[in-house]
Amino acid sequence: MLTRKLFRQSLAPVVDLLYPPRCPVCGEAVGEHGGLCQSCWSGLVFPVAGEGEDTAQVSTATLYNDTSRKLVLAFKHGGRIALAGLLSRLMLARLPALEGDWLVVPVPLHRRRLWTRGYNQSALLAREIARAREHKLLVDALHRQRATPSLGGLGRAERARVLNGAIRANPRHLARLRGANILLVDDVMTSGATTASCCDALGQAGAAQVHIACFAQVMDEAL
Repeated sequence: MLTRKLFRQSLAPVVDLLYPPRCPVCGEAVGEHGGLCQSCWSGLVFPVAGEGEDTAQVSTATLYNDTSRKLVLAFKHGGRIALAGLLSRLMLARLPALEGDWLVVPVPLHRRRLWTRGYNQSALLAREIARAREHKLLVDALHRQRATPSLGGLGRAERARVLNGAIRANPRHLARLRGANILLVDDVMTSGATTASCCDALGQAGAAQVHIACFAQVMDEAL
């Protein structure tokens, strides 16, 4: 691990020369890859205690605003998978110490959307978090059994109706999920309907407890 890190460090000047580091939000020059410029960093809104999160069950890195939205869109729809490092570091900064053994589980994509996009952004974040915290990653613990339409513009009740029964625990992993502590990872939490559906599926599988970690949470009243 140390040798690999030293190797990357030795190549950094060459990489920076060929591909000068830019802010992923605005494109301004920055000191190193994977960082934000001062202006965009200042544009992020970090929740205070009791704002944008349920401190007992949810850890939120940022509140959803124009800056965090641009980061999410670049990561989720723009193919900027390298942003997983930056976003996960911000999430880890808000994630409390979790005692005992935990399984890190991403919110699933339906296979059709996975094929179209080429990756599950929540799985990339989950991998980084599992590695940093030395927890086990179970990337296919949950299945999205049917494709659901975009939830944008739908109210809380309508989102819950659309997602009802759409997410189930993977039958192959029921033994591992039973009695397990689960860290559920998502990129954006809007109404909470998707994570609630995941929590229901994990609860039915016998999980002991679920803690949710997301990068951005929509909280209009907080903004």
